[in-house]
Amino acid sequence: MSDRKRIAIAVLGLGGQGGGVLADWIVELGLQNGFVAQGTSVPGVAQRTGSTVYYIEMLPEGPGQPVLALTPVPGDVDIVVASELMEAGRAILRGFVSKRTTLIGSTHRIYAISEKSAMGDGRASGERILAAAAERSKRFIGFDMDDASARTGSVISSVMFGALAGSGALPFPREAFENAIRAGGKAVAANLAGFAAGFDAAANGLAEAAKAEAETLPTSAAGQALAARIAERLPQSAREFAIEGVRRLMDYQDADYAALYLDRLESLPAGDEIAREGARHLALWMSYEDTIRVADLKVRASRFARVREEVRAEPGQLLHITEYMHPRLEEICETLPAGIGRRILASKRLSGWLKPFFTKGRHVETTSLRWFVMLSLLAGFRRWRRGTLRYAHEQARIEDWLDLIRAAPTPAVALELVKCQRLIKGYGDTFARGLSSYTRIIEYYAAHGADAERLRVLREAALADEDGAALGVALAPPSGVAAL
Repeated sequence: MSDRKRIAIAVLGLGGQGGGVLADWIVELGLQNGFVAQGTSVPGVAQRTGSTVYYIEMLPEGPGQPVLALTPVPGDVDIVVASELMEAGRAILRGFVSKRTTLIGSTHRIYAISEKSAMGDGRASGERILAAAAERSKRFIGFDMDDASARTGSVISSVMFGALAGSGALPFPREAFENAIRAGGKAVAANLAGFAAGFDAAANGLAEAAKAEAETLPTSAAGQALAARIAERLPQSAREFAIEGVRRLMDYQDADYAALYLDRLESLPAGDEIAREGARHLALWMSYEDTIRVADLKVRASRFARVREEVRAEPGQLLHITEYMHPRLEEICETLPAGIGRRILASKRLSGWLKPFFTKGRHVETTSLRWFVMLSLLAGFRRWRRGTLRYAHEQARIEDWLDLIRAAPTPAVALELVKCQRLIKGYGDTFARGLSSYTRIIEYYAAHGADAERLRVLREAALADEDGAALGVALAPPSGVAAL
């Protein structure tokens, strides 16, 4: 019934996010304002950090003792509060969100292990969840609550509580919510700051789409010239990726390297999809992760600031960061001038003598002076990157790949060859496995030819596992047919 007095609230969160504290605040809020209130929780198994459903029912005090439910019932929940985008999706899938439901959810993501460990892009679609949230609920309030908690030095549960207050879905004034926080007696000042941020975001309608905007180009003259070139010569479908590609490659190397990227991109066969995917994948390949790049990223001030924020280090508090690094002899030689690196790898005696020094990984404390200076010096090798063995190898591979795309018999085949770059990523063993799978597919294509669908099947097989077993099956000739 639309005029019912009972209020059913479901809170979906991950372990460690304070979902229990939020549920306690809601229960306290009801009790302090003349309601009978009850809270329960149903812990989940360890998925990410463990998903839990907290359920609160409340109704105004009256004659008799009401019997309150212990778990939410699909289609009968008035308010759903979700601490992360996939948790909002989980609430929708379980039927907790209906046209009677005010859905309040954070739009940030905490990726599941299955998403992180996928060989390809294993991320679930956040856009689909945002669309479903707006479509299935009576009202959807979504913004990045994790960012709000970081900005205010609070925890996400206080931001969620503020968003609940700002939504107006409960019949209590703001002061009543704040009093419930004060009654808890823990980190009151920080929790009130997070509460205020959540309240303002919900009350002022600052909901945002959960997608990152492309970063802008540098404001240098070279950056502006490259931006103008993109606008003049590339189709609209490719411009967003091309702008990000130029920005990335200027950061990776310099403006000349970014200009080479546009030269290569403009040489691809015509077609909006080829241009878009080519802009994306070419930028990724040209910014391959060598030891110079890894060292550069490890010692950036922005990274130290991000880690401090993630662990909530206080001003003046010491922070120690220990990395695990395992450069192989091949990576070391590829960082050297091309001639020297080739000679070492070609010499069985010399490489056999050096290889034992690089068989084990090591722990590197990047916040120590010794390792910070060493990695900073290695990052400075960027100015000589074009002379390294790795640069020579990668540019040759990229040109071979581009030649195959240009010579493709159909646009569909060209597009699938572009997408094969997905297999090449990371560094060390990860890079070696991906390159091996890519090489096997390209060698098959060169020997036998393949249509677009066959290339797609082979690429997806290569992404199915790390050891290449699925790709081996996909490449095998049919039973009774001899391999060529």
